[in-house]
Amino acid sequence: MDNILLSAALAFLITFFAIPIIIQVAKDKKLFDEPDERKVHKTVIPTLGGLGIFAGFIIATLMGVPSGIASELQYFAAAATVIFFLGLKDDILVLSASKKFIGQLVAAGIVIKFGGVRITDMHGFLGINEIPQIASIVLSFFTIIVITNSFNLIDGVDGLAGSLGMLTTIVFGVYFFYAGQLTYGVMAFSLSGSIVAFLIYNFSPAKIFMGDTGSLLLGLINSILVIKFINIAGSPTSNLPLQAAPAIGFAILMIPLFDTLRVFTIRILDRRSPFSPDRNHVHHFLLDMGLNHKMVTITCVLANIIFIALAYFLSSKGTTIVIFALLAFALVFIGVIYYYGRLKSKAAKQERVSKANIIKTHKVLSLASEAVEAE
Repeated sequence: MDNILLSAALAFLITFFAIPIIIQVAKDKKLFDEPDERKVHKTVIPTLGGLGIFAGFIIATLMGVPSGIASELQYFAAAATVIFFLGLKDDILVLSASKKFIGQLVAAGIVIKFGGVRITDMHGFLGINEIPQIASIVLSFFTIIVITNSFNLIDGVDGLAGSLGMLTTIVFGVYFFYAGQLTYGVMAFSLSGSIVAFLIYNFSPAKIFMGDTGSLLLGLINSILVIKFINIAGSPTSNLPLQAAPAIGFAILMIPLFDTLRVFTIRILDRRSPFSPDRNHVHHFLLDMGLNHKMVTITCVLANIIFIALAYFLSSKGTTIVIFALLAFALVFIGVIYYYGRLKSKAAKQERVSKANIIKTHKVLSLASEAVEAE
């Protein structure tokens, strides 16, 4: 317990004191995130907040895990470093989607091959239990890549990615603590400590963004944590076994993961790259409803908590039923906010058109009046 608390506190302090320095350097070097038609902020904001998150997380984790207790930790640190430099280069110079994907494959390969992080059992999902090695490797690569990108894609509103990352890492951290998994407990709480410090500067109005440097790191670490969670919680011999472990793991990451799978599917069906940008994310729908940044973040976090509770209380029904129940509720949630977002957006558009027509009519009448007076 002491290791976990000290790691979280150390990560918080490192990130908290690093962020103001990063903000100043970013301003001096003009390292800003420029607003455009797809983004929701209207002014230039310093990026590279992920630098502070990475520093706090990596130092606290390496110091918090006793030497010799986890040989795989060095490989997790190596993969995190690959993702860190990948995100850093993209934040400063902008990388193509293909180069980012290759970098993510390298990081995932390190985690799978050397870190031993693989999905080896489906725990009854669709009647499948243990899976062959090739299928295990492919599924593990897919899972890590999708989750790594999910936090990157959900990072579109002040405080959203950080708040969801804080929620997921705290949930994983609490589980690993009670399950006696010190390494993963320290990893989870170190990241949550860094995120809490970052959020102080990121809540609306944001003073800094985490950038790809931070969001990709959040995604990678959460992918490691969820796979280990499924393997440990799904084992009847673990200190804290859980029924329907894959479904609960899915629920913990529900908002970023479901949103990513949904937009990837839509883009592929539209014959576009799954990494091509658009305004089709859950936070865009909530913004269209008229919610501000804080309310969007609160709504998404509360929805994610509800999904976790739903999965836990339905876990006795089995993995398959719980996952399909989660998907059904998620589709209803997305459908409702999309529908009301469209209504609100259409009403706002009609109001703008009406105002424009009134102004136009007023100008015409003014010109006509001036013409009459001139005569």
